[in-house]
Amino acid sequence: MALSNRLLFRYFSAAKHPKNNARTKWKSVVGLEVHAQLETKSKLFSGARATFGAAPNSCVALFDASIPGTLPVLNKGAVELGVKTALALGCNVSAVSMFDRKHYFYADLPNGYQITQQRAPLARGGNLSFPVFVPGVTKAPYYKTARLHQLQLEQDSGKSLHDPYERKSLVDLNRAGVPLMELVFEPDLETGEEAAALVKELILILTRLQSCSCKMEEGALRVDANISVHLEGTPLGTRTEVKNIGSVRAVAQAVDYEIQRQIAVLDEGGTIHNETRAWDSTARKTVAMRDKEVVQDYRFMPEPNLPPLHLKLSEDSAESPDADAVGLIDVPKLHQTLPELPEQTRQTIIQRHQLTSTIAITLVNDVTLYENFRSIIDESATRSPKLVANFLINELLTMLNRNKLEPADAGLTTSQLATIVDMLQENQLNIHYARRVLQELLDQRDRAEGSAPSSSCPREIVTANNWFLITDESDIRRYCEGVIERSPKLVDKYRNGKEKMLYALAGEVAKASEEKVDMARAVEMLKEMLK
Repeated sequence: MALSNRLLFRYFSAAKHPKNNARTKWKSVVGLEVHAQLETKSKLFSGARATFGAAPNSCVALFDASIPGTLPVLNKGAVELGVKTALALGCNVSAVSMFDRKHYFYADLPNGYQITQQRAPLARGGNLSFPVFVPGVTKAPYYKTARLHQLQLEQDSGKSLHDPYERKSLVDLNRAGVPLMELVFEPDLETGEEAAALVKELILILTRLQSCSCKMEEGALRVDANISVHLEGTPLGTRTEVKNIGSVRAVAQAVDYEIQRQIAVLDEGGTIHNETRAWDSTARKTVAMRDKEVVQDYRFMPEPNLPPLHLKLSEDSAESPDADAVGLIDVPKLHQTLPELPEQTRQTIIQRHQLTSTIAITLVNDVTLYENFRSIIDESATRSPKLVANFLINELLTMLNRNKLEPADAGLTTSQLATIVDMLQENQLNIHYARRVLQELLDQRDRAEGSAPSSSCPREIVTANNWFLITDESDIRRYCEGVIERSPKLVDKYRNGKEKMLYALAGEVAKASEEKVDMARAVEMLKEMLK
């Protein structure tokens, strides 16, 4: 039998490059570094506003601009948010942490150094366990755990703006000094989907803690990925660092692309260089930025203008020497203020409402979807949690995907969704027309140019279009009789033992009634009438 062109190409490629046969033996190793801007009103070491989108250089204190004689004053609120995050991730919070100077010269860093925590960070250890589930990619949800190496506080740098036409570079110092929390994860991941799932879970946690807005489009959360590949049973390979990853989806794409790029290079006998690469979201590939073979000397040194940061780790802890400077931060009390975390919510949904882990993961992973589910269920104890969840996941999400909308941008109110659920549960509406109601609500939103949610009531839409489910026995019987009379061949085949013909007849009933008939009752009635 002749081989197809594609198979021939694969055959000769494998023969020409025998190393390709080892492709499945490559193991990928991925570690993430996440920088999250803390949600404080002022900066980490000054009283300037930490406001995104303000006019350039309008949120700059004298310290941020490195005016001689100015000194840093630590923001207590930033420390508390960092501690809460560390507690939520199961970290060991340090009783004493210290600040260091990391020296490098760049226009957006007026001091010539960044104040960070290198030797003694705010917290160490901890781990993040998260579900990995991508419909159509992963067959079933599975859990992965990434260890957290350390969590440290540091100041952000400013922003350089380059004008290629004027051939000028301008610096906006609004971001300089904004409090950052850097989370360094161990290289415990293997795929882009796992990396994206970790970032998504971290976003859910930080959002509930209200420690970070997590708006990646604003740079509030930035992800760097360290990636390497090696053959099974051999030491880890040379890693590359991919920067400028600006969305959860891009994290998966960037990591998977870099893994395949490294494998392709090694399969061809090439060498991976220790370098920094950037993710080009337009070309969907990583591009080289700078070589990292020569280690840059940041000349770390203790920050002389900031004393060690002491925290109260237990009720019987002694007073901190720097309590007067930043106020004593009581870690046990902060622990009591932690909200319910995403994984706790998933387990609650599974146990309280008897729903599957897949449903729980899908609901909780989207903040808006979960808020709708909780509001609809809490509003009425008679509503079926399973019906509500299936409607939101299978119908609402499908309709939103078709219209290229996210749940947060749909403009649908909880009341509207609850009304559709009630009509489904009360057998006044079927799924087919529930979808049409959803589409009508979205169309009304579009006609209003998305300026406000549609004010229409689903029940009014159903009434105006006569989309109510037909449940009257006499009406259903009339439709069934009409189909039986018009389909003698299907009837004969069914009576001769071809039971599948029953569903063909049911399809004709649905078509004749414009899919308004209660099909469960119609099928029962057809069986009775065809005996």
